[in-house]
Amino acid sequence: MKTSKPLGFSNRKSLDSYLSIPILVLLFVTVVACQSNPNKSKKNKKALEIPVLALEPTDVEVPQTYICDIQAVQFVDVRSKVSGFVDNIYVDEGQFVKKGQSLFQLSSEEFNEMVNSARANLMRAKAEQKAALVEVERLQILVDKKIISPSELELAKSKKAVTDSEIAQAESQLKAARTGLSYTTVKAPFDGIVDRIPHKIGSLVAENDLLTSITDISSVFAYYKVNENEYLNFMRTKIEDGSADDLNEQLTLILSDGQIYPDKGILETTEGDIESGTGSIGFRVRFPNPNQLIKHGASGKIQMLSKLEDVYLIPQKSTFEIQDFTYVYMVDEENVVKVRSFKPIQRYGNYYLAEGFNPGDKIVYEGIQQVQDGSLVDPKSIAAADVYQDFVTVR
Repeated sequence: MKTSKPLGFSNRKSLDSYLSIPILVLLFVTVVACQSNPNKSKKNKKALEIPVLALEPTDVEVPQTYICDIQAVQFVDVRSKVSGFVDNIYVDEGQFVKKGQSLFQLSSEEFNEMVNSARANLMRAKAEQKAALVEVERLQILVDKKIISPSELELAKSKKAVTDSEIAQAESQLKAARTGLSYTTVKAPFDGIVDRIPHKIGSLVAENDLLTSITDISSVFAYYKVNENEYLNFMRTKIEDGSADDLNEQLTLILSDGQIYPDKGILETTEGDIESGTGSIGFRVRFPNPNQLIKHGASGKIQMLSKLEDVYLIPQKSTFEIQDFTYVYMVDEENVVKVRSFKPIQRYGNYYLAEGFNPGDKIVYEGIQQVQDGSLVDPKSIAAADVYQDFVTVR
């Protein structure tokens, strides 16, 4: 007896074979279609929302800083003009003194003796002169009476002339002795502050030894150098304005602790020539110092405002650096990101000052880590007022 096969078994197998063929063809067509249009997946992908800033040129006043050397308007080393022992010191270190005030007293016995000796010589010379004059007058009478020859009178007049020269010499010696005696009392040459006193009472000082220094710091000078281009720009501004008042308002002194000195400086003079080696020229600015806060020899920086026209402010967080180059991401009209390098003029606070851009150029403001060259983005415009609101604070 034959066993019968289930109905439709062979036909089902055949049917499955026929059904698998269209499925394979459909898959093949889909793969081919994707390979023929590789950007289709990118276009279907949602673009990343990125804040974008439109650049516009602007004029800015940028502070330039220069290291300066600060000196008192008057600074003098007080030195001994004669040798001797220090008998007395009338002032203390750091004390304010007036012009002509006594500072030191050196031993004066030797100079007193010199003065006495010179005075005695002068008195002797005057006595001899008087005797010679009497002799001349006596002989003149005898000559007039023709009792003696005129030659004796001429001899007497010659002796009288000798006594005249001796008086002049004695007076000169007395003056020199008195001058030497005056040098034993050392006085202040001007109003100022006494510096360190190296020699104490009883010390032996030689001629030209340093006794102390006197500084007048009622005002101070700040010396600094600028390059030739900055000098020309500064002077052109001065010529165009016709006055240096506005320029002086731009001169600020920054002290060594970073604090800004409250009083503005006055540009008084510049050096006569430009240094050939450095291409720089020196400026001198006077600052008032009513509270004597600034001392002679202090350090600081001069800050000058330099005006730059038609420059672009690039936020620092919108940039990245590779080696010595600075880059930003530009966004074109099709919202595609393109990387671009630029050379900053200088860094100013949280911004770079740059040239070479066009008005309306768009850059990626934030999120530069999320994009790359060729990325498609959905730009969201950022108002320039919001971006540069801290620029006033920086300035």
